[in-house]
Amino acid sequence: MLSISKPSRISIEAFIAAQQNQKFSYAETGRSREGAPRGYTVDNNRIQLGVGADGYEKAKRAARQWKMFDMPWINLCWPDTPIEAGATVAVVASHLRFWSMNAARIVYVVDETGPPQRFGFAYGTLPDHSAIGEERFTVELNPDDQTVWYEIYAFSRPGKLARLGYPFARMLQKHFATDSKLAMRRFVDGS
Repeated sequence: MLSISKPSRISIEAFIAAQQNQKFSYAETGRSREGAPRGYTVDNNRIQLGVGADGYEKAKRAARQWKMFDMPWINLCWPDTPIEAGATVAVVASHLRFWSMNAARIVYVVDETGPPQRFGFAYGTLPDHSAIGEERFTVELNPDDQTVWYEIYAFSRPGKLARLGYPFARMLQKHFATDSKLAMRRFVDGS
């Protein structure tokens, strides 16, 4: 959904409510656990966030608080949404003097005690999203060297509107991945 002005809280809440019972916009839900299905573009981005159990706990806290969306041009609605399968959110983004709202729902949660230890979730696109696909956000404590990593793994293809501006949509996806990694690092370094 596109708008020339920032959507109000009431319109965002109505948007999310309208998406609550919608089916995912793709058939391969949960596939980001094992790899992308055919016909999708794959993006895989990782960044080291720290070292040790304390760094891992900070990274987990960041993931639970949706800090991967903490960037000036993105508003996650709402960051107090619990990390649990079935939770629906809207991602409101500002770009080129217009706003977009994209709906997604958590498909599954990752909470592995390891080794390696991993925490995170994947969300999938709903009908009112500019892309079609799934994105997984995880933090991991490597048992060998105790490094802490944040990973974004996504498979997607353009939705109806994004097909018209596919190069721009791909640029936004890459920009999001870069800013998301920096947001997670800022939180872990600062907490």
